[in-house]
Amino acid sequence: MAFVKGAWRILVAIKDGLVLLFLLLFFGALYAALSYSPKPTKSVSSGALLLDLDGTVAEQPAEISPTALLTGSAPEAKEYRLSDIVAALEAAKGDAKVKAVVLNLDGFLGGGQVAMTRIGAALDAVRAAKKPVLAYATLYTDDSYQLAAHASEVWSDPLGGVAILGRGGSNLYYKGLIDKLGVNTHVYRVGTYKSFVEPYTRTEQSPEARQANQALADALWQNWQDDVQKARPRARIAAYAGDPAAAARAANGDIAKAALAAGLVDKLGDESAFGEHVAEIAGDAAGDKAGSFAAIDLRTYVKARAPANDGQIGVLTVAGDIVDGEAGPGTAAGDTISNLLLTALDQRDLKALVVRVDSPGGSVMASEKIRSAILQAKEDGLPVVVSMGNVAASGGYWVSTPGDVIFAEPETITGSIGVFGILPSFEGTLAKMGITTDGVRTTPLSGQPDIAGGTTPEFDQIMQLGVEDIYRRFVGLVARARNKTPQQIDAIAQGRVWDGGTARQIGLVDRFGGLEDAIAEAARRAKLDPAKARAYRIEKAPDPWAEWLEALAERESDDATAPRDMLARQAWAQRGWALQAVSDVRALVSGAGVRADCLECRGYGAPRRPRPEDAGMMATLAALWR
Repeated sequence: MAFVKGAWRILVAIKDGLVLLFLLLFFGALYAALSYSPKPTKSVSSGALLLDLDGTVAEQPAEISPTALLTGSAPEAKEYRLSDIVAALEAAKGDAKVKAVVLNLDGFLGGGQVAMTRIGAALDAVRAAKKPVLAYATLYTDDSYQLAAHASEVWSDPLGGVAILGRGGSNLYYKGLIDKLGVNTHVYRVGTYKSFVEPYTRTEQSPEARQANQALADALWQNWQDDVQKARPRARIAAYAGDPAAAARAANGDIAKAALAAGLVDKLGDESAFGEHVAEIAGDAAGDKAGSFAAIDLRTYVKARAPANDGQIGVLTVAGDIVDGEAGPGTAAGDTISNLLLTALDQRDLKALVVRVDSPGGSVMASEKIRSAILQAKEDGLPVVVSMGNVAASGGYWVSTPGDVIFAEPETITGSIGVFGILPSFEGTLAKMGITTDGVRTTPLSGQPDIAGGTTPEFDQIMQLGVEDIYRRFVGLVARARNKTPQQIDAIAQGRVWDGGTARQIGLVDRFGGLEDAIAEAARRAKLDPAKARAYRIEKAPDPWAEWLEALAERESDDATAPRDMLARQAWAQRGWALQAVSDVRALVSGAGVRADCLECRGYGAPRRPRPEDAGMMATLAALWR
């Protein structure tokens, strides 16, 4: 009886705690709603369109739950939709109320080379319309400078400058730790270059992976230099990036003056001086502090000009890691995306489908589920056009195979046609603690996979054969889609990652072009007028409650950004290793069984966002970091 009473008290305590938590959240939200008084909006009838990009650019921003917003556990970095930025710039070039475009890149954290190139082209169009584009940042790095290079004026704070890092970097390798812990890592793979499993089996990259990675980095770096040099011919990029120490020595360690001398920036001045200069062009902000200017808020501008989502060209976005089950925007969940597409095919009169892919891959099962839904569109008679963004590799290429034509950019990372599976067992770890296992079996697979006692040779053989079978299926899908033999595809597959330019040469993509080109091609194939064709975005409708809370949180935020000086900024940026470590551990312990995923893609696309299941571990690491 005493046990029952104790258990009852525990249940009552849990109930009371949950009720209290709910009441706190409810009254907190009620207080925020009642006490909220909008601050003077930055949006005015005319002025400078302000792109204050304090966060990242994403193909499809992740949905932030109301609970995360209420409890203050939402991600620090904001995400801006690439298509929204491009649409705003396209509208601004012909809008008489927009006197200039201003890029505030102080808190900008990147968005991938394809996205930067596309925004750069939109900025060029604004300049071609005889409107000034002005950029400001304390410290520019690769992605922010690629945007700034397309501005007519580039400003830097005298205490800042330009730090060009180039392409490349390090990955974490866990083989030494795994051996010390006694973990036995069972790897089943196909592909000479399928290096996703190497962090668990090696202490450094293999020669094959090094060769492929260097070729990829070199190609992307050359594309970056070409884009920047074309946009800003007077910038001596090659010399500045090739010997940054010499540039710093020549300026006695003053990085800002070094950038000015190399033609990378036009003027040195603080944010107040920059704002006063913009005010001379776009007008003053009445009643505001010194250094402010008449600014048109990006969010407001986009919403005011957003076209109705009622077109006949369906646009399905496959963005983020491909995972099994369901998930919100920004993660390519197999069930969610396939259900969205099948519902759209059933309920709307679509004439064509464009699949926008920005994913390094993931689960084979989820990739196949998405591919099957796209095939349903083809069976319904819709032409299918694929548009690749920053990354469309491994599972991202798997879902691209139904395309009648594939568009990519020279900077797109694609290919990685390979398959692997990975499974840890802990018999060695347990043995170190004096724990052993024993039992009986009726077949070679009884109790398998046994993560405590180890796998059997028969289980390992079956798993390897299964991975090889899926690889043959993958190669076959690509061969049929590209009108080549399996042998021809196998020669360029093997898990190797390619830049978009090379991928076009070897037949993995058809044409260079962005999303707008893919929509126009889909319209032509559907016998619609490309000039009049409109898109219908196939995605989950935004939650109005979450949108309201997000807008409220944005207005009430203290606008904290990443550190602005060079040393602190680079140290802050390196926190990404913690996210990589968490992601790698999760992939080892609980990742999807057989996977088509891309290790090399991590450093070249948009910055990776934490997965929901990583949140607790990331919070612990962040606390330790502080």
